[in-house]
Amino acid sequence: MLLVNQMDSVTVCRATLILTSLLLIGQMISLFTIPSNDLRHQFAGVPSTPITANVQSTVRLFPVRQRGRWGYIDSNGRVVITPRFNFAGSFSSGLALVQSGDKYGYVDSSGKFIIQPRYLVADEFSEGLASVGIQTRTGLQRGFINTSGKLVIAPAFDVADRFREGLASVRVGKKWGFIDKTGRVVVPMQYDACAGFFEGLGLVLIDHKAGFVDRTGQLVIKPQFDFGMPFDGGLAPVKIGDQWGFIDRAGRTVIRLQFDIVLPFSEGLGPVAINGKWGYVDKGGEFAIMPQFGRAREFSEGLGSVQVNSKWGYIDTEGRMVIEPQFEEAGKFSNGLALVTTRSGQGYIDKVGRWIWQSSE
Repeated sequence: MLLVNQMDSVTVCRATLILTSLLLIGQMISLFTIPSNDLRHQFAGVPSTPITANVQSTVRLFPVRQRGRWGYIDSNGRVVITPRFNFAGSFSSGLALVQSGDKYGYVDSSGKFIIQPRYLVADEFSEGLASVGIQTRTGLQRGFINTSGKLVIAPAFDVADRFREGLASVRVGKKWGFIDKTGRVVVPMQYDACAGFFEGLGLVLIDHKAGFVDRTGQLVIKPQFDFGMPFDGGLAPVKIGDQWGFIDRAGRTVIRLQFDIVLPFSEGLGPVAINGKWGYVDKGGEFAIMPQFGRAREFSEGLGSVQVNSKWGYIDTEGRMVIEPQFEEAGKFSNGLALVTTRSGQGYIDKVGRWIWQSSE
């Protein structure tokens, strides 16, 4: 039984930087986060609950693959939806995106189709709406449906990201902007790329520089950075030249640009790399966990995955090793479980490192 290769989520579903103009950012971020939904089959990955959106579904089911078909287990490892789909995503807004044949639809926690598989392209629900591809006279366009399957925003976009904080980034032609849940354009289509709203600010790219806009489209932090990531905990990672640091919502540098690479804050700590080693800083820029790891990722549910001698394990927020490094890959915890990979396969573990589900094929 082969489980999906799920890597970290948060960071940048947070920045779904899918334009060519943001390719370098996307490549960098992809080292630490899961691939975008449009690449799900290429990477054989299930999109986890978005980090940046940090949406916690009330349905606590986990997708698994068995003998080439997808289904779901509960937190005890019990199969509750028999594997029968070509693909199965995570639950959000009470529904999960699944593929039957070559079409996508949505099922509830019993496995019943609430929205029949009719879409060639579809995304998971976020804030009660999901982007779907619909064939029009001008080709395949993106619109949005609600959890009843009703089309509530007409297909008018070449690309449409998930809703976050009531807004979704969309592209028409070569330009990006933001729409609200009525489909009204609230931030004009004038940017080379956009990456969703987090903590009231949206990351935008124009003329190869990253900045931030508010919900009215006003540039509140002018484009000046070579790279950027969305806000989390009041701080956003930014890069100028070869160095990364953090700014606040006013655009002030609060942790000076000095690091090789950083990731967004989570649970009060920010993963940073300096001189080839990863550690964690607090919001004052002081090291809370000294640089000592080959790699490190954001904390989730009190645990952060770190790499030691090419193996991944988990530490707590004090830096104590809670689950010894033993995995080839280690994902973020969600609803008490994390997807991990060993040389023999994949499976889900709980927060003490106990196997809840292991692959057998």
